[in-house]
Amino acid sequence: MNKMMTSMIAFGAGMAVYNLAQRNNMMSPRNMKRMQRKVKRAIF
Repeated sequence: MNKMMTSMIAFGAGMAVYNLAQRNNMMSPRNMKRMQRKVKRAIF
């Protein structure tokens, strides 16, 4: 249960950062794909 909550919070934070990065065009599309993979691996 606790691990589930932690991963959900981490996922929410990751999505917020991801959306901010997309809006600000901080990252190139290639880096976005790489980050997505890292986030997915961190969750599962």
